[in-house]
Amino acid sequence: MSANSLSWDQAILQAPVCDAWKEIMEGAAYHLASCIVLLGYMGGSGIFGSLYIFGFLAPGYFCYALWGWLSACGLDIFVWNMLLVLICLLQLAHLAYRLRRDTIPEEFDLLYKTMYLPLQVPLEVYKEIVKCCEEQVQSLVRDQNYAVEGKTPIDRLSLLLSGRVRVSQDGQFLHYIFPYQFLDSPEWESLRPSEEGTFQVTLTAETDCSFITWPRKKLYLLLRKDRYIARLFSSYLGYDISEKLYSLNEKLFAKFGLRFDIRLPSLYHVLGPA
Repeated sequence: MSANSLSWDQAILQAPVCDAWKEIMEGAAYHLASCIVLLGYMGGSGIFGSLYIFGFLAPGYFCYALWGWLSACGLDIFVWNMLLVLICLLQLAHLAYRLRRDTIPEEFDLLYKTMYLPLQVPLEVYKEIVKCCEEQVQSLVRDQNYAVEGKTPIDRLSLLLSGRVRVSQDGQFLHYIFPYQFLDSPEWESLRPSEEGTFQVTLTAETDCSFITWPRKKLYLLLRKDRYIARLFSSYLGYDISEKLYSLNEKLFAKFGLRFDIRLPSLYHVLGPA
């Protein structure tokens, strides 16, 4: 054991001193490799920072391997650097796979930036919401009905992504629904989870529209499981209904009486006796 200690001491503390420095510089591959590795270690954090780092380290270690093979003539230098190149390439492949897996369709990416990012909703939470609607974007052509009063059951919640939808009752126009507004938020709030009902208004596409929809039962299960998502939907639905109420102000206080959106039972009970 003492012999081993002496050998380590001699190797570390009593290492042989260089008799003379080389008069010639190392090859261009060595200096190029050093510059590339230096640039690589200037990368940042996150997945894109990692792509930057390993994207520079791989060619840097490859240049070191070329220097070890052509100039230094060291098999160990060549093997170790080629091993590091292989590790960097594997890491780049893993990062590319993660980046592709985390990529969401363009419509959902725009929806996240418009509605959820301003509230600093984590991307993982947003993916749970998108997963509930199966990442499918549905469409309506012009003059196609999304719902017909008295016929269409209330079995989903939908959000308009593009286009414009007209809301009417008994042929009378009530208001419009614009992008990033819910199509059926009053219906959703008017029923309890165990209740069933039908639309009391007709929703018709005035232009070609696209929307996403959450099945009623599936969304209720998600809201029951995740309280944060439940509070998030409650805030969005409350704001959406308030926007619809403001759009009905002129109709509520019309000259010959009151007109109200009968999708809102609470509004009917308040304004009906008056």
